[in-house]
Amino acid sequence: MNPVIASVGTAIPPYEIAQEASREFARRLFADAYRDIDRLLTVFESAQIESRRFCVPLDWFGEGHTFAEKNRLYIANAISLAIESIQNALRPLGLSPQDVDHLVFVSSTGISTPSIDAHVFNRLQMRSDLKRTPIWGLGCAGGAAGLARGFDLAAAHPEEIVVVVALELCGLTFLHADRSKSNLIATSLFGDGAAAVVLLGSEAARHRSVKGAEVLASQSTIWPDTLDIMGWDVNEQGLGVIFSRDIPSLVESKVRPEVERLFDRCGVPITDLKRLTAHPGGAKVLTAYEHALGLPAEAFRHSRDVLQAHGNMSSCTVLFVLERELQETHETGEPGLVLALGPGFACEQVLLRW
Repeated sequence: MNPVIASVGTAIPPYEIAQEASREFARRLFADAYRDIDRLLTVFESAQIESRRFCVPLDWFGEGHTFAEKNRLYIANAISLAIESIQNALRPLGLSPQDVDHLVFVSSTGISTPSIDAHVFNRLQMRSDLKRTPIWGLGCAGGAAGLARGFDLAAAHPEEIVVVVALELCGLTFLHADRSKSNLIATSLFGDGAAAVVLLGSEAARHRSVKGAEVLASQSTIWPDTLDIMGWDVNEQGLGVIFSRDIPSLVESKVRPEVERLFDRCGVPITDLKRLTAHPGGAKVLTAYEHALGLPAEAFRHSRDVLQAHGNMSSCTVLFVLERELQETHETGEPGLVLALGPGFACEQVLLRW
């Protein structure tokens, strides 16, 4: 047996903002900067998002805030949402926080030392021999990368239980004084959320009679000379978003060879792949995945549904998609693929067997 994904738990903050309200907010904020504001605001419709959740209300975005103030909000909300997602993931399995052997925490939208996982350890009264691995800076690829590192840990320690948490509070990175087109697009796209995955090593799964999606392998790819594709511009106000309009074309040209390489290495026919657990970076990115992999739109149904309901929550978004996939009925032995792209420019893949 290989490590098993036994459960996914998610958590969202309290403030829901409809896309139309976000659009009107952007109109007021950016109108003086662009004469063609109505044309630019069409990104809110093309994003195919209905609403998003944030840890602050809409009025908060109408004023400037210091990096220190935003980071204090990040720490407080990150701790509570991480705890909620972990509890939601453990509860269906009859597990407690004291059963967890290793906690992996992934985020890129705030900083904390001690890291957020240390705060979670204290709040949940986890075992003092808990192993912790905080991972920062992987952006939208972080959920898949964290899952891959969790797989590595569970494979190396088959008797252990590993929990991977991906948490992003993208709304807190909004720069009120930034009138760039990138910031306007970010206003139409990003949201907040958290997700936790419970991975059981083969012995732990057998001992507890837990079944789930078997993890077969993972693969990471970072392409040279692509550092400017996406990331953060760190300035006095905080974290300014950087992302290139070339991302969909890069997906179409670069992703399929990497997917084929993983499937070939594992001896799995790529033609057996029927649907994808893909990070919904945006509507155009999902369409690019369709073209690159020759899959129908239906193969990305859960990705589109998560994008519509929550927007792009960076690293945790793909785990929201995985949560929905785990609730589906799959043919025994059917391959699955968790796929996400992020700063680097990098591709992270995790191959599953349902």
